[in-house]
Formats: sequence, structure tokens, C-alpha cells
Amino acid sequence: MVLRRFLKDRRAGVAPMFALAIIPVIGLTGAAIDYSRANAAKVSIQAALDSTSLAMAKLAPTLTAAQLQTKANAYFQALLNSPQAKNVSITTAYSTTSGGQLTITGSGSMDTTFMKVMGYQSLDIGSSSTVKWGMNRMRVALALDNTGSMNDSGKIGALRTATKSLLAQLKTAAPNNGDVYVSIIPFSRDVNASEIGTYSSNWIRWAKTGSDTDSWDDNNGSCSGGGGWGWGWGGSSSKSTCSGTWTADNHNTWNGCIMDRDQSYDVTNTAPSAGTPATLFPAQQYDSCPVAMMGLTYDWTALNNKADAMFASGNTNQAIGLAWAWQSLTAAPFTIPPKDTNYQYSDVIILMSDGLNTQNRWSTSQSTIDTRQKTMCDNVKAAGITLYTIHVNTDGDPTSTVLQYCASDTNKFFTVTSSSGIGAVFSQIGTNLSKLRVSK
Repeated sequence: MVLRRFLKDRRAGVAPMFALAIIPVIGLTGAAIDYSRANAAKVSIQAALDSTSLAMAKLAPTLTAAQLQTKANAYFQALLNSPQAKNVSITTAYSTTSGGQLTITGSGSMDTTFMKVMGYQSLDIGSSSTVKWGMNRMRVALALDNTGSMNDSGKIGALRTATKSLLAQLKTAAPNNGDVYVSIIPFSRDVNASEIGTYSSNWIRWAKTGSDTDSWDDNNGSCSGGGGWGWGWGGSSSKSTCSGTWTADNHNTWNGCIMDRDQSYDVTNTAPSAGTPATLFPAQQYDSCPVAMMGLTYDWTALNNKADAMFASGNTNQAIGLAWAWQSLTAAPFTIPPKDTNYQYSDVIILMSDGLNTQNRWSTSQSTIDTRQKTMCDNVKAAGITLYTIHVNTDGDPTSTVLQYCASDTNKFFTVTSSSGIGAVFSQIGTNLSKLRVSK
């Protein structure tokens, strides 16, 4: 018989050996393909789980376990985009341990193609996503350009809208009051401190120190007894040019404006001290004083009202906006909410400007102002504060090198060339800030 002759044949035969070996080779190759398909399906499941857990994290504290399961399942199934994944189901587990945690686990299977030859009809696939938020709290200071050029191209209106959208994102990211605080620091050449202090506050400086000639008392008043015409009988609007008797105005006429602190306190967040006049914040009666600053709060209605109240006027001094944003996160004259040692905190400043620096207390030289601002940015970043910077460049100016320098890293500097771009960038930053940490 043929079979008997075949068994007795001792001559070398490659073809039979190849025929026997081809089965495991095909099986292993097919297994690699099937596992690759399974991994792709798992990636899709993981993406849907991550998005679902982030979306459900805000709702979890307000839902029963059954309600959370139902809503999460509907959300997950709408997001899952993997025809190969079969019978995928999820389970939810919410806990308030260590501040709050939501875990969503998904499991399913995938029909094999090649591995059927080896007896495997399907492969199990699944993953999980855990969202933690309670141990990480956030404080965000918005230093926003309110200078005259913001009137152009609809920028000030776009800034109001973008700011309120960002506030909505940050509010959503806060499961509990106090999880997120926000301050708003509108700036032009000066800032307006009328809502955090009054003319009698001991951190405001009215008289000059040293040889400066720009003190409020010396530039707001009347001159008499010197003859001539003009401002008062002395023909002068300042003490330095008054030939008669200078009488300073009552401090209750102050409009709330504050100029840069004495150097080098202008680039630090040193708390003001009455015993050290140079640390005090000098008042100024600037005609283009912006809307008043607002310190850290989670009063979302008040924050939105502040955004609506912003208007455009005056010259650009990014450094003073940054200085007060830093101050609002860390030191007097702001009231800083205490930090709970059971939580971790992220301090963030968003500095937005539509132009290049044009004027501060001492100079109208852009390079001079930029140099001091860079020193401050170094100090801000050394203090562990994350700094986002945005250049709204609708006029074709050179890219702001100082804003590039100030950003915490290259991914935190943005340039936009239209007013509509302000909203897009604010939304992107808001997503980065409000995205709860997916730990698994």
C-alpha cells in the first residue's frame, strides 16, 4: 500500500516536513494578527472609558448607584467606535474615599479569525478608567489686557465671551465649592484696586519715597500764591512746578488706580509693609484706569459680571497685570483663602495681551519694560506657578518674545491672529485645566 511504502521510506523529504510545520506557522502568524485587532479594539474601549469617566465625574456625587450606571452606560455606548468589540459592558464604582474617585470598568470580547484554527473562537478584551479629583485643587489668576487697542477688531467683546466660557469650564471642573478659585486682573498701564481696598488702606502709598516725582500727593492738588494762570493761581498741575503753595487733594478723590511698585519690589510678590514704604503700592490718578480687580473667589456670578464689565482704554503694561495676578494667588493686600493640607494645589496664571509693551511707570521703551517683565516671569515660575501666555496679534506685529519667554513651556504659549481665536485658545487652556486626572 502507498501508506506502508511511505512509512518505510527513509529518504529525506522536505515537502512532508514543511506541510507539517506550516500549521503552527500559520497559527502563530494569525495569532499576531488577531492580537493586533484585539489591541485596537481595546484602545477604542479605553478612549470611550476615559471620556465617560470624565463626563460622569461631575455627576457622580449627585446620582444614585443605579442612576450613575445607567447614564454612564448610555454615554459609553454612544462613544464606543469599534465594530470588532462584541458584547461590551461596563460597571461603575464611585467612592468618596480620599476626596472622591470614580472607576469605570469595561469588558467584552472579539471574534478571532485565524486563531480559530488553534481552537480559540474569541479573545476577551477590556480595560478600566479611574478618575480622581478630590485631592487636587486649583487656583487660577486671569491677567487680561484691557488696553485701548482691544477696541479694535472686536477683541474686547471676544475677550468677555471667552472669559465667561472659561469660567464655565472651571466651574464644571469643581465638584465642590472651593475646589477651584479664580481671580480676574484687568490691566492697562495700571491696575484698579478700588474693590480690594480704600483710600484709607495702609498698603497704599501716597507720598514719594526717595527722589521719585510721581507720587499721588505731588501730582494731584492745587497750587496757590505763586501768581500766573493755569491750574490754581500758581500756574501748575504738580508740586514740582508749583511756584507757590501746593495743597494735595483729599485722598477720597482717588479713582482706584495703582502703578508699578518701586524697583525691585515691582518684580516680586513681597507683601506690603507699612514699615518699609518701598513695599507699598503707589496710588496714581490714571485717566485710563481699567475696571477693578477681583481677588480669588468661587462666586461664579460675580466673576461673570466682572468679565462683562471689562472695557478697553490706555497703554500696555503686561508686567503690572502679571504682578497683581501673582499677588492675588499668594500675598496681601489680597485675602488668600487658606490651603487645606489634605489637598494638593495647582496655582496657574493666564496672561493675555494683544500687543507689545508700550508704557510702565518709568519708561516707554518696549525692551526696557520687557527686561523687567522677564525677571518677574523667572520669579513666578521659580515659585512653582504654571504660566500660560497668549499673544493676540491681529495687527501683524512681531511675535511677542517676552510672552514666549514667560510661558512655563513651549506648549503654554499661544499666538492668535483674530479676535475669534481668543475663545478657541481659552477653551483649549480650560480643557487642560479642568480635565480631571485619569490615573488608570
